Amino acid sequence: MKKFFKTSILIAAATVMSISCDKYVDINPEYSLDADNYFKSPNDYERALTGAYDLMQTSYLDMWIGEIASDNSIAGGESVTDTEGLHQIDAMTHGGVNAELRSLFRWMYAGITRVNYIYEFKDNIDFDGKDRILAEAAFLRGYYYFELVKFFGDVPLILDKRLSSSEISAQQRTPAAEVYAQIEKDLTVAGATLDWTAAEKGRITKGAALSLLGKVYLYQNKFDQAAAVLDQVINEGPYELFGDFSTLFRLVNEGNSETVFDIQYVGVEGGSYGCFVCLEGFAAVGFDGIRGYEGPIYRDGNSYNLPTQDLVDEFESGDPRLAASILDIEAFKASQPDPSKVKYVKGAGGHTGYYNNKYLKRADELGAPDDDLTSPLNHKVIRYADVLLMAAEAHNRKSSPNDVLARQYLNQVRARVNMAPVNSSGSALTQAIYHERRVELAGEGIHFFDLVRTGRAAAEIEGFQTGKNELFPLPQDEIDLAGAGWKQNPNY
Repeated sequence: MKKFFKTSILIAAATVMSISCDKYVDINPEYSLDADNYFKSPNDYERALTGAYDLMQTSYLDMWIGEIASDNSIAGGESVTDTEGLHQIDAMTHGGVNAELRSLFRWMYAGITRVNYIYEFKDNIDFDGKDRILAEAAFLRGYYYFELVKFFGDVPLILDKRLSSSEISAQQRTPAAEVYAQIEKDLTVAGATLDWTAAEKGRITKGAALSLLGKVYLYQNKFDQAAAVLDQVINEGPYELFGDFSTLFRLVNEGNSETVFDIQYVGVEGGSYGCFVCLEGFAAVGFDGIRGYEGPIYRDGNSYNLPTQDLVDEFESGDPRLAASILDIEAFKASQPDPSKVKYVKGAGGHTGYYNNKYLKRADELGAPDDDLTSPLNHKVIRYADVLLMAAEAHNRKSSPNDVLARQYLNQVRARVNMAPVNSSGSALTQAIYHERRVELAGEGIHFFDLVRTGRAAAEIEGFQTGKNELFPLPQDEIDLAGAGWKQNPNY
């Protein structure tokens, strides 16, 4: 996916042709076409869609926060003032002034703006393939709004148009239920239109749309609807669990049978620490890397997002997913023929002795310099294992539970790694599914939201305040810029 421009949230809604680290589309000469006269050929729609995909590449931040806000990891880094917003989230002391939350808010709205731009001019011309473009765009808008609503709750719902500056100042937050309804609508359109497979790698498919729709239902406790749509993915889709969990996240196995929805990255283009939205590589990998590392297999990084002992202890004895998901640096060092040749530095921002082995910089998976920012690894947003576990939970918790099917789905995931089957029912089965989600999806940015949506966060996360930390605060800058009298989320 090729970059087009960097924008900020409500400013992005007001104007599409912004100037920043990269140009909007490859127009020659630059800016010779204004927005109202752009969509004149099928290729114009394709290029605009590429730009709408582009903001998904900022998803490393969503993943970090989903881990660091939970009991799965700590912020880490060089010091407690190194990416201070992550340390605030780690300690549950975050408020409306937080650079990471502001970036997430802006980036998601920039993506929405690019989709709305396409929809505003969707009737300019007719051509074969336009339905597919609009369906992929609908998915992207659903994805961006889902990230916003699960982080912030009520957010402005802007559809199919750009806004004038006067409209921006009057834009109100939309109730989360209405935002969810639009997300469901967009994902339903995408799921009904797209095929199970795509001709081009990285394109959204029917399976991605239906799986995300199932997750959206699950987050609203709509278990009957979630079970139905996830069953469709399981029964009709082309997916199966990849045989070797230990290499599931390696570059050589990307696009395997378990991939339902991943975000594509390449290691050939740079960006910089001053423009993270410009990156083409997956920044999480370099930042999760081992600080000051010297030795085999791995390469040095920035020691962010460090798994906790609590997460390590969640794994059952003999579960091979532990070593595949979490690198114990001292055990790794001791296992080497000459341990003295393995060196690393403990970051002053915290050290647990563990690193996220799913997304960790390796010598044979480097991007171009600066390789902290250019990992070619893809971000696996939804795997088939996640689909099975979501379906298991939905069937276990729906109005007329089907624990037989719930156990079948759960035990497929466990059988892949030779773990004993679960035979429980009812609430005991619910707890077994929660456990399985934590260990299977460790390091993937999901656990915090699982804890919140199931009401377990206050019991599991130190410093979590019920009635407050279920949502993150709106960025204060955005409240001020909007000028529409937005109220901050409760208790911030």
